[in-house]
Amino acid sequence: MGDDKKLIPFKDNYADNSTEAGFQFTFFCEICNEGFKSRFVESKTYKKKSLFNNIGRMASVVGSFTGNYGISDTLGRGSDVISERFNNMSPEWQKEHDKAFESAQKEAVEHFVRCPKCAKWVCPHCFNDQAGLCSECAPRENIEIAAAKAEVTKEQIWQKAQNTELFKGDIETKVTVCPKCGKPAGEGKFCGECGASLKTNVCPKCGAENNPSSKFCAECGNKF
Repeated sequence: MGDDKKLIPFKDNYADNSTEAGFQFTFFCEICNEGFKSRFVESKTYKKKSLFNNIGRMASVVGSFTGNYGISDTLGRGSDVISERFNNMSPEWQKEHDKAFESAQKEAVEHFVRCPKCAKWVCPHCFNDQAGLCSECAPRENIEIAAAKAEVTKEQIWQKAQNTELFKGDIETKVTVCPKCGKPAGEGKFCGECGASLKTNVCPKCGAENNPSSKFCAECGNKF
């Protein structure tokens, strides 16, 4: 039991939202990536620093009236505070940060479950209570069945659509050749190349249409 207390949860799947003013962390489920944000802990070091800064600013303002400091000096000091806000944090701030992180880890453990197989920290939605494992190691049976059915239904819909005849018209390409010049004549009544008539020769016996230059019917052999 002593060794278990030394284990540190959430070493990778978290974001540090801390600022100089305080500490806060967001911990994430290692499957769905949903997060839990810990409560904000105010930095005591920052509070003290703010108090001293305010006293210093008041002294600089008073000094400017008495001629000890100018306005440019006051503005310069303010810009220095902003530029150094996140750099070179004090050892006291670091200790506060570490303590706040440990407290946030304990807070986050209450909202996540650790999978005993893959050791991932997951949210309750991604943990299979019946199997005692995360949903990646032991997918929920009803969800997998529903997903499989949906996938098969989708495939069958596509197959049905591919086998369904939607266009019932005829696709044909007709090229009329001029009986006089032998070139493609177009779709008009006269040849587009030589101007010859393209009127068909109707067989008086069977009624079939024939080339104007035909001497016999192509359907029944009747002589024109």
